[in-house]
Amino acid sequence: MAEILVNPQSAPLDTDLDILVVGLPPDEKVTVRVNTGDRSSHATFLADERGCVDLTRHAPIEGSYHGVDPMGLFWSLEHTGGQPGPTVLSVDDVGEIELNRQKVPTGVRRTEVNENGLVAVLFEPDDEDSYPGVIVLSGSEGGLHELDAALLAGHGFAALALAHFGMPGLPEHLVDVPLEYFGTAIEWLSERAGDIGVVGASRGGELALLVGAHYPEVRAVVSVVGSGVVTQGIGPGTNLIQKLSYEAAAWTWQGEPLPYLPYYVSDELREHIVNDEPVPLRLAFDTSDGIPEECEIPVERIVGGVLLISSALDDGWPCEELSEVAETRLAAHSHPFPYEHIVYTEAGHLIAGPPHRPATELLGPGPGVTFSYGGSPEANAAANADAWKRTVEFFTEQLAN
Repeated sequence: MAEILVNPQSAPLDTDLDILVVGLPPDEKVTVRVNTGDRSSHATFLADERGCVDLTRHAPIEGSYHGVDPMGLFWSLEHTGGQPGPTVLSVDDVGEIELNRQKVPTGVRRTEVNENGLVAVLFEPDDEDSYPGVIVLSGSEGGLHELDAALLAGHGFAALALAHFGMPGLPEHLVDVPLEYFGTAIEWLSERAGDIGVVGASRGGELALLVGAHYPEVRAVVSVVGSGVVTQGIGPGTNLIQKLSYEAAAWTWQGEPLPYLPYYVSDELREHIVNDEPVPLRLAFDTSDGIPEECEIPVERIVGGVLLISSALDDGWPCEELSEVAETRLAAHSHPFPYEHIVYTEAGHLIAGPPHRPATELLGPGPGVTFSYGGSPEANAAANADAWKRTVEFFTEQLAN
């Protein structure tokens, strides 16, 4: 009798699953499906000579993804128009299993932080041991990245999801955000954790490098599709041109705005907007005349390891080029701590955060426009999984007590 085997059935969202169907007739064609109510995926396989379908070894003959990929059914989930529900894995004519993909791992506690002017949520293992601390920063979307912090806590960190704009009590826009705010967060977390690391993606990756360069308490920095260059703030406006034309610094230090690389509204960018075409925002960054040194982040001052992660086909901004600025400075100053720049040649902007989530959308909403993010679902999903693994391993190594 055919049977579905999933190990583990209950696990954190970033955990790889072993999925097998056993007891089938050899060469039997079977379709495996995943449904979350609002999304679904499927893949059809041929059972091997032992009557087994093993997603860690077998490629589908058709379906939502191609090639051997044990988590392909999860990143290839597409919208159904339905309502979100439990995650159910089923096999036609065999049965189904409900999976518990934990957004907050078992044994992790959540604590809201509203003191010293901080707007944050702390996730930490639910015991009395001391753990390294990681500050999780948001990007241009603002708010809190609770999922990232919760799953990092599952790997043995006291992870602080820290907001810095876009929430009550904080600046409304990414304009004139004081770096001292992050110093307060470092001090607060240091009282509750061991060595401190900082991670951010996109504009959060730029910020992570800035924070590390200004605070020697930071012992490790991970910048995902980030920038070694300070870029212009993101102010108010009902459309993209208004926002790009709002000249203001994103960050201040000791009351003074940090110099920044300004946006550039090119004719090509305007054409995309006027023609209602997906906008690759990388067109707003003009480095053809070089990057002013005053806009470069002095990453060589970071007292710890630096991991730069980039995508070569990033439509969000030229993260590879901007991160190379940081890599060059680290090399020029013979940085005494480990550093590395990983580049995924086929991936786009959307590779940050925990893996095994839907990666099928390459476009997203912007102010009066639709943004293009680049890459392909397959490449982005693979880069996402590898980047997350590298991030966890990097912090584990660099922040070991």
